[in-house]
Amino acid sequence: LESSLLTQPWASVRFGESTFLAKVCFRDTGYILLISDLSSVWYESADAEAVGQRSKELNKRLTVHVSSFLNHLRNLMCPLLAGQPGATTAFSCHRSASGLRLHVKSELSGLPFCWEFHCCPAPLEMVFRHLVRPLIRMNLVLQCQVQELIFLLLQKDAEIEDYRESGATLSRDRLRTEPFQEETFQQNFMAK
Repeated sequence: LESSLLTQPWASVRFGESTFLAKVCFRDTGYILLISDLSSVWYESADAEAVGQRSKELNKRLTVHVSSFLNHLRNLMCPLLAGQPGATTAFSCHRSASGLRLHVKSELSGLPFCWEFHCCPAPLEMVFRHLVRPLIRMNLVLQCQVQELIFLLLQKDAEIEDYRESGATLSRDRLRTEPFQEETFQQNFMAK
């Protein structure tokens, strides 16, 4: 499950006044949830047996196969992560020193449905693999992209200057641009 979680994108979710980043992966055999407020990172990994046990504790009137239960949880969580939580689904969370609990209230087959994700602090290796390493890689990619764009702009300026020196003029004056100044660009960007 955790290797499948690596391919899931982070999504911004809001519970009350708190905003989190979260990602989740569901299978018929269980799920794994990773959630962060960028100060702490919590996770829960539950197999089918743990899901079945907790579903009996929280939903005494419901008797559903664990895979159907997991499918229903997926159908509640995926719209939340897509920024479109269901109108009949309520989410809330509670932080404590030992972790974070995410509460879900909805309906299943016309009966009240409750679920609690019991998240504990994520191990450092998991935080590094799912949050730090991808952020560093993306930062490096963006830096390379910026350098490539700067190089292209400087090439275009050289090409335009060559046209000017050979006597070419613009047919529309509004298209005229100033030569790109990398240092000025960097200073203005940092100031913003």
